[in-house]
Amino acid sequence: MRDSRYDILFQPMQIGPVTAKNRFYQVPHCNGGGYRDPSAAAEMRGIKAEGGWGVIFTEQCEMHHTSEITPFIELRLWEDKDIPQLRRMSEKMKTHGGLAGIQLAYSGINGPNLYSKEVPLAPSPLPIRTFTNDPVQARGLSKTEIRDLRRWFVNAAKRSKLAGFDLICLYGAHGFGIFQHFLSRATNQRSDEYGGSLENRSRFVNEVIADMRDAVGDSMGITLRVSLDETIGELGFSNSELRDFIEMNRDLPDLWDLAQGTWEDCSGPSRFKEEAAQEQLVRGIRDLTDKPVVGVGRFTSADTMARMIKSGTLDFIGCARPSIADPFLPRKIEEGRIEDIRECIGCNICITGDMTMSISRCTQNPTFMEEWRKGWHPEKMNAKGDSENVLIVGSGPAGLEAARALALRGYDVAIAEAGTALGGRVARERKLPGLSAWGRVVEYREYQLSQRANVETYFDSRLAAEDIMEFGFQNVAIATGATWRRDGVSRQHVVPMPMADGAKVFTPDDLMDGRVPGGNVVIYDDDHYYMGGVLAELLIQQGAKVTLITPSAFVSDWTNNTLEQATIHARLDEMGVDIVLNRGVTRIEADHVVSNCVYTGKTRNYAADAVVMVVSRSGNDQLYQDLVARQGDWADAGIRSVKLFGDAEAPGPIAWATYAGHRFARELDGADIGDGLPFRREITELAAE
Repeated sequence: MRDSRYDILFQPMQIGPVTAKNRFYQVPHCNGGGYRDPSAAAEMRGIKAEGGWGVIFTEQCEMHHTSEITPFIELRLWEDKDIPQLRRMSEKMKTHGGLAGIQLAYSGINGPNLYSKEVPLAPSPLPIRTFTNDPVQARGLSKTEIRDLRRWFVNAAKRSKLAGFDLICLYGAHGFGIFQHFLSRATNQRSDEYGGSLENRSRFVNEVIADMRDAVGDSMGITLRVSLDETIGELGFSNSELRDFIEMNRDLPDLWDLAQGTWEDCSGPSRFKEEAAQEQLVRGIRDLTDKPVVGVGRFTSADTMARMIKSGTLDFIGCARPSIADPFLPRKIEEGRIEDIRECIGCNICITGDMTMSISRCTQNPTFMEEWRKGWHPEKMNAKGDSENVLIVGSGPAGLEAARALALRGYDVAIAEAGTALGGRVARERKLPGLSAWGRVVEYREYQLSQRANVETYFDSRLAAEDIMEFGFQNVAIATGATWRRDGVSRQHVVPMPMADGAKVFTPDDLMDGRVPGGNVVIYDDDHYYMGGVLAELLIQQGAKVTLITPSAFVSDWTNNTLEQATIHARLDEMGVDIVLNRGVTRIEADHVVSNCVYTGKTRNYAADAVVMVVSRSGNDQLYQDLVARQGDWADAGIRSVKLFGDAEAPGPIAWATYAGHRFARELDGADIGDGLPFRREITELAAE
């Protein structure tokens, strides 16, 4: 039963002409599917409806062909032909009494129009602002074109109604939407009635909402997503000016949707942003309007959620990432199952799907975006196959997720862990600077396994092939992780790097084991994800002088996809790390490294008492290879299958490991599909010739 402390979260709330059944509000978020994978995205939203969300929104939906953000893959509502796929989504959203919302976006200064080839339109003529710095400029909207744009929004609203949506969100936050572009002095440099004073800069959004209210306002709620603070000083749309804007237009939308500054500011990872990080920027805004307010802040604690409502700070709890990690979060709170919530760890792997134009993943929830493609449900497993038991060797994220999912299917599961604690790489990495929240990957699965009578865990159990052959398990799952390489092999070096005798070379594993070098330490980062930057912080904290050398043009390059690269660079610079970009390491001597320019090959020496290699990892697959070598003896030993998966098979991010473990559990004892695809997909319909 629900704890009475959380009753307030389940109160119905009015949003214009419609009523949300509770205060759980899944704000718009991308998923890497968009117009390419509409059924996958629809089923994902439908699972959230089943999980109890009162309001469920689409991702950004481009509402007119004159503003699109190719190569990024979002929804589109350009013409009537787009309505059926969106109707499929709205119908899924409403299956359990939730409200279905669509976010209409006109990207303005963020829309390079690489697909449509239209000239971009914005409040003022300025270069296009995108993640890829496209060499394109927008033309300033004429007054006639502003009237056209107002009409396009009305057309999109009418199509949204036909598609079955209850709510419309107008996008004006994160620097991405035309409404923010009009409101901000940084992007609105007009001298007519649409520029200058705050009243003038507010004119466009007032006109659009009035137009849309005339068209659909008697049946659809209209919400406005607006930036809390552009954080660029008086030139931009500041928090104080936002408050003036809301007070001046207190009844403008049916709900105020508040989101911090840039996307990086709003959705920063747990390494840099705590839960409810935007509370101070939101506090007091509720007093300026008679309309409800929703805000975000990677809310994972039911206590924090209730406090935000009871304090009068928010009316709705806005969630994107937490709703991905656990689509059933509201239902679990309602049913008094707080301990069963898969808490978001704030790693931002989900965002990388959008940034890389691929199907998104979640570290905690490996079923995310596989609900339609593979038929995976986050709370339900397929029935057990015809075998009875599984031995899992290794208790890292892959092994733990496999054990959890297999136990739910009904298998008897034994986990053999060589060490004395569960978690593998996560148990070690969570102790590094800023990564403590990642421990939830282990904590959630450890608790779930503790509730299952069909799971046994054996510590201090380093096994050989001979041991496994004697145990009698029908299925053997090898999830023995990976080891960081010491020889420099990665992208720059495909064979071991030259190293002098006496050179002190360390790996991330050494540092996580407590062997931390001092003096002048060079980190050579040819991995390009978080590890190089995190270890630089660790070494600085331990008193070392650190030089980080990377062949990339960015420190921790791939974290551009997790919205933290700029913050990582700034943090390391503030800590005194000497950041050396566009340079590799060609040789390690006893007291220095030889570094080469990646463009010219010119070399330079950097003093080094020690070098930390953050390069590639080798899968720990020897046990698997030993078992395969004895495949002829499997039948006599009662072994039906041996499977290698996770980092032991191919090292990757933690989300790749939990996915691999879950996939193994789902597919055990499954039919052989031969050369068939292991997932469903949608293809573009051919037009008539």
